Amino acid sequence: MKVMTASEIRTTWLEFFKSKGHRIEPSASLIPQNDPTLLWINAGVAPLKKYFDGTLIPPNPRLANVQKCIRTNDIDNVGMTARHHTFFEMLGNFSIGNYFKRDAIRWGLELLTDQAWFGFDQKKLYITYYPEDMEARDLWLEAGIDHDHLIERDDNFWEIGPGPCGPDTEIYYDRGPVYDTRGPELIRDDIENERYIEIWNIVFSQFNSKPGLKREQYPELPSKNIDTGAGLERFACVIQGTKTNFETDLFFPIIVHTEQLSKVTYEGQMAFKVIADHIKALVIAISDGATLSNEGRGYVLRRLLRRAIKYGRSLGFETPFLHLLVDDVVTIMGPFYPTLEETKDIVKRLILKEEEKFLETINEGEKHLIEAIEREGNTLSGETAFKLYDTYGFPIELTVEYASEHGVGVNLDAFKHALEAQKVRSRKARQSSGDMNTQEEAYLTFMDPSEFIGYETLQAESKVIKVFDHGIVLDKTPFYATSGGQVADKGTINGTKVTDVIKLPNGQFLHHVEGVFEEGEDVLAMVDKTNREQIIRNHSAAHLFHQAIKDIMGKHAHQQGSQVASKSWRFDFNHYETEDEETILEVETLVKHYIKEEPLDVTIRQMGLDEAKQYGAQALFGEKYGDVVRVVDMGWSKELCGGTHVANTAEIIDFAIVSYESIGSGIYRMEGITGPDIKSHMRDILEPFMIEINALTDKIKGMQKDALYPSLPSVNGTYQDIINFRAYIETLKEISKTIEKDVQRQRQSDVLSRLDDFITDQTSKRQIIKVHDIDQKVAKQLVDAIFDRINAETIMLVDVFEDKASFICKSQALDANQLIREAAKLTEGSGGGRPNFAQGGTQKPELVDQMIDTLRTKL
Repeated sequence: MKVMTASEIRTTWLEFFKSKGHRIEPSASLIPQNDPTLLWINAGVAPLKKYFDGTLIPPNPRLANVQKCIRTNDIDNVGMTARHHTFFEMLGNFSIGNYFKRDAIRWGLELLTDQAWFGFDQKKLYITYYPEDMEARDLWLEAGIDHDHLIERDDNFWEIGPGPCGPDTEIYYDRGPVYDTRGPELIRDDIENERYIEIWNIVFSQFNSKPGLKREQYPELPSKNIDTGAGLERFACVIQGTKTNFETDLFFPIIVHTEQLSKVTYEGQMAFKVIADHIKALVIAISDGATLSNEGRGYVLRRLLRRAIKYGRSLGFETPFLHLLVDDVVTIMGPFYPTLEETKDIVKRLILKEEEKFLETINEGEKHLIEAIEREGNTLSGETAFKLYDTYGFPIELTVEYASEHGVGVNLDAFKHALEAQKVRSRKARQSSGDMNTQEEAYLTFMDPSEFIGYETLQAESKVIKVFDHGIVLDKTPFYATSGGQVADKGTINGTKVTDVIKLPNGQFLHHVEGVFEEGEDVLAMVDKTNREQIIRNHSAAHLFHQAIKDIMGKHAHQQGSQVASKSWRFDFNHYETEDEETILEVETLVKHYIKEEPLDVTIRQMGLDEAKQYGAQALFGEKYGDVVRVVDMGWSKELCGGTHVANTAEIIDFAIVSYESIGSGIYRMEGITGPDIKSHMRDILEPFMIEINALTDKIKGMQKDALYPSLPSVNGTYQDIINFRAYIETLKEISKTIEKDVQRQRQSDVLSRLDDFITDQTSKRQIIKVHDIDQKVAKQLVDAIFDRINAETIMLVDVFEDKASFICKSQALDANQLIREAAKLTEGSGGGRPNFAQGGTQKPELVDQMIDTLRTKL
């Protein structure tokens, strides 16, 4: 057997199948395209499903690939075993109605054992097969495999519900008795072991599974397929002779660097394996366009990062460290996946930002945990543990560890119950959001053609060709349907209002209308011209904006979502840091330049997808394009787009950004407006600012009638207006705060100047004093002053308002915390604190006098 690097294993695999007439498919992104059934690409065949299900005809019926994959069904096992991974690479070869068992088996053995390729010792290979598949067994024997190296297994049949299925055959490599003295019975009885490593699975897709039929009754498929998968990490482990996958050149450089950073020697510890696996998954997934968030695949990545940080803490890491391992991943994987080098700086920043965020969360979680332990006693409730987990991202293992250090337990059963309840809520939410429209089957089967003519005209004499419960379809329509981020047109059909237009599965436009129509009816369809004109201004402005952020923030800034409506445009994009106000103004100024100073002609071109990409047109991430695409060419900006646009950017008239915010880790959103009335629109945008400004000025006048503050900023119709109004609000807040402090000082002075009025007994060292309507901060000062004046042992101040009362207790003799808790109990309120100082309150001031009488007997 040849000793090879992982890179050489990949090359050998692809070169072999290329020599057998296979087309080499590049690895698809980890993020599935147009496949809502998958969270991640999780197998080599996943991105090829379009060929297997007949959606597309493959360019070659013989295909081979090395596919990036992520599986997350057993994250907790990663690091515990020798071969569990989240991210892995699947070597595959596929036949779509071309070659079948004989060639698949013959070529498989050739690739593995021929000295020109991998050169495995054939005597170390063991093969499993389905008991009913005697053809496969005989073909292995014919190829030269010894009879005692062939093992039948009942589970060697690949089947997932109705549809294509078939027997499979698995290839195992024997690493020898040093790993286990037992023999092939480990394979036969499916016993977990380290000796026999499954390296390749070949599926013979030859039957059609049908409900109600026994397996032996399944009809054969007219076109039989081959689908195989071999784990690169397992191949590397066997070929490089390592104990586990983690000592191969796919992981070990990361482990070595982690040793250097932590100054802890690697001796097979789980923490090193978790970190090495998870950082690979993070780097490659983020490079492919995934982000960290609290849902979907973003939640998976956040969980991986937090799990890696958790195990990093066991190696002594108290500060961010994962971002320091990004270069190691790029060095290992970059030669085969070159985009990793291009994106590594952004990936580092995103991971560092997320690390810093979680370390802050851990610290905040620790504080809340300690408070909960003090409050709840010997056992931390499941509710509290779940809140720490759900709100602060606090791993339950960390909660248990901290609780143990403080001598308390955690109600894990209640935590698991709360966690399961959350999952149930999530499932119900998904099911609710995924409920199929009752008309969906009718939509799917409706095939009559309908033409969109809205690029050329805004009105048309049309015919109703279909009436559905929720709308009508016309033979031709000027109405644009919601798609590509652009909202549907408004208008009328025969004078009846069109409330929405959506695209049906087969491309026709469904018009939601308020009136009643009949199939075959002639109608006049009229698009609202003013509304359309404002939409196209905003859409064309969004294209200019996209190019502007690429020029100013970097080429990595890709569109992640958008909405173009008549009132405004909204654009989501990825970026690694929050930009300052100057950068936002720079983007706005650049877009304005191409509208007002150097307007651009907008040309629409039809061309092939490959030609469009060579032309420099941007294809948006996640969009599905046909062979012929529509390019919106503004010279400076070129994008694939099916939307409606201006003929020249001067028609946009004016442009302003009105908001900028982060909507997720590494994802930012800007919104803006266009058109002739931009100052008026900006005043509408500033209305919430004006409400806050009026509230602040009213507050200031209420405290000081003659207070001075600057005049309101003027409105000019740019993002500078947003900046100016925010600054103005901050100025008013500072003025309000200053005046409030002055008022506070005056109130404090007034109260403390009549200190003796509050002391009813100059000789008693333990007193409960009742007052009315004193500010909380002043009340604390009053307690301190009285305590010092009479050299008290215990002072409790009860401050009564119209609808509530507050308690403050300072003591050197009694337990202030206990006194406040009793006061709270007697008044149906709450409170607590330290033995020397505590405070509380109640919403039932009518119970205060009885409480005071009760507690005075205990002083």
